[in-house]
Amino acid sequence: MPEGPELHLASLYVNRMCDGVVFAGPVRKSEVSKNPDVPFTCEAYRITATSRGKEVKLTLTPIKSDDSKQTVKAGQADQPVDIVFHFGMSGYFRFTPEDELHKHAHLLFYSKEKPCRVLSFVDTRRFGSWHPNVSWQPNRGPCIMFEYKSFRENVLSHLSDRAFDGPICEVLLNQKYFNGIGNYLRAEILFRLNIPPFVQARTLLEGLESEDVFENERSTTGMKTSDKAKKKGGKPDLLRLCHTVPLEVVNLGGKVYDPETADYSGFETWLQCYSVDGMKSIQDHKGRTIWFKGHPGPMVPKGSRSPKAKKRSKKEEDNDYTDKKKVAQSCSETTIKKRIKQETVTKTPKNYKDPRPKEIGSKRGKTEKAGEVSTPQKEKKSTARRRKSSSAEPLEGELVIFFQSEPSFFSC
Repeated sequence: MPEGPELHLASLYVNRMCDGVVFAGPVRKSEVSKNPDVPFTCEAYRITATSRGKEVKLTLTPIKSDDSKQTVKAGQADQPVDIVFHFGMSGYFRFTPEDELHKHAHLLFYSKEKPCRVLSFVDTRRFGSWHPNVSWQPNRGPCIMFEYKSFRENVLSHLSDRAFDGPICEVLLNQKYFNGIGNYLRAEILFRLNIPPFVQARTLLEGLESEDVFENERSTTGMKTSDKAKKKGGKPDLLRLCHTVPLEVVNLGGKVYDPETADYSGFETWLQCYSVDGMKSIQDHKGRTIWFKGHPGPMVPKGSRSPKAKKRSKKEEDNDYTDKKKVAQSCSETTIKKRIKQETVTKTPKNYKDPRPKEIGSKRGKTEKAGEVSTPQKEKKSTARRRKSSSAEPLEGELVIFFQSEPSFFSC
């Protein structure tokens, strides 16, 4: 899920790609999207973007003509319009030629040039949303990255709030206080400070100063951010890492947000805890997975399974369905089927003749054809029936002796 750094990089992407580009016409929405229409149309306008925590705002600004006598046509916008986006699970922006539009592009801004290009909001899973003519959501706190001082004051001045009664891993996802923190960021921040995820948030944050003593310290000291956070009094400054760790992701740039190549190998290398081999994972009280190392802490959910270390390589081996394995598997199945068929079906010789007299043979001919051999299970059932019904009828495999009392009994 895109978090604060990804949304900020998305705003930088829009500003870079739309710099100097003039857009025109109405803003169009896909037929399948349930988000609101954007009532904006203009003969010429520009697009700029800004971010704040987990929100991105596009500003559509009409280009005013130099001719002061020219009036705005009916239905045309003459004032800037803001559209606030929430990316959901899979949202992002793309700027492509019109004939290369993504099939999941749900909000479209067309350029005035020829050939036309389109800035589109792509959302494969359709969990994202947009809201025209609004500002930032009022229930979200200051941005962890670019409003650090306000963010720090907002958290420390509300420690009496019931929200801080819960475990720190869950409180970090509360956008009222940690606007921009998401699942992977909370795992990375807690891991670097060796903080168990299920420790009460208030106990970790009490005693921190409202002003960061290391904020104005030069980065040339060579001290890592996590070391600075632990330096004073031995108590980790969690709020500082909530600010600096997301900025590390922003500095990765295209390794995190690149709609054109979608190569995120650099970001995966940067991760130290989240979905990394050897780390443990467990679901919090709201069913969201938290990654960590060591003991989870005293507030771990009741009834939760004991956390297990991630073993990605083993899982890949178990699910290795290569062509070679498929062929070997199909061959083994065919061989087994052939063996079963050979064991259950016995071929009868072509020249087989029933040695018993015709009349006696005819009695059994009603139920069993000559030359047909029944399975062992059927033989047991038929033998049991014959023993119950009549002891005079010969059984298969028994020695039968016939006494000829009348000359006409057999015809030789």
